[in-house]
Amino acid sequence: MNKNSNLSILLKGLLLENPVFVLILGTCPTLATSTTVIGAIGMGLAATAVLICSNVVISLLRNVIPSSARIPCYIVIIAGFVTIVQMFIHAYLPALYDMLGVYLALITVNCIILGRAEMFAGKNTVGKSALDGVGMGLGFTLALLMMATVREVFGAGSFAGIEIPFISNYKIEILTKAPGGFMVYGMMIALVYKLTHGKAPKKSEFSCADCPSAAFCGKTSCTAEKGEEK
Repeated sequence: MNKNSNLSILLKGLLLENPVFVLILGTCPTLATSTTVIGAIGMGLAATAVLICSNVVISLLRNVIPSSARIPCYIVIIAGFVTIVQMFIHAYLPALYDMLGVYLALITVNCIILGRAEMFAGKNTVGKSALDGVGMGLGFTLALLMMATVREVFGAGSFAGIEIPFISNYKIEILTKAPGGFMVYGMMIALVYKLTHGKAPKKSEFSCADCPSAAFCGKTSCTAEKGEEK
C-alpha cells in the first residue's frame, strides 16, 4: 500500500475530517460524556476499539454481505463488539462503567461508527479500513478530550478529578451543563474551521451515494437548490 495514502487515511480524522468538529457526527455522546476528562477519554477509547474492530470485520465480509442487508449486518457486527467492550469495562473498570452509563451501550448506534462502515470499510481493504478506524477513533477521542478539558477545568475547577486551587474558586458551573456544552462545542467547531482555513470538506463534497439513507431520502444532492428539490 502507498505510504502517503496510508498516512492520509490515518491523519484525516484528526483535523480535516474530524468526525465531531467537521462531519458533526456523534453529537449526543460528545455533549454527554465531555463533562469530565476521565469520562471523555474512556468513551473515546471505547468507541475507537469498536470502530477499529468493526471496520476490520466489515471489510473482511464486504464481498459476502448482500447490499440489500448491509445496514442490519453492520449494526449486528458493531453491537457484538460494543457488548464485548461493555463487558470488559464493567469487569475491570467499574467506576468508568458507572460514569459512562447508558452512553456506553449507545456506541452501537453512534453515527461515526456506522458511517465509517458504510462509507469506507464496506468499500476498502482490511489494512486501509483499520487505519481509518484508528484515525477516526483518535479524532473522536481528541475532540472529546478538548471539550472535556475546557468544561472540567473552567466549569468544575479540576482536571481529571484533581482540584485546581485557584480556578476552583472561580468556577463557571454552566459549562458542566447542557447549555455550556453546546457553547463549547460551537467554539471548538469555529476554532477547527479557522485552523483549517476552511479547507475541511464541505457538505457538497460528500456523495449521496455514500449515505446510508440515500435510498429513502429521494434527493440527488445534499446541496440541491430548493427548486430542484421540488
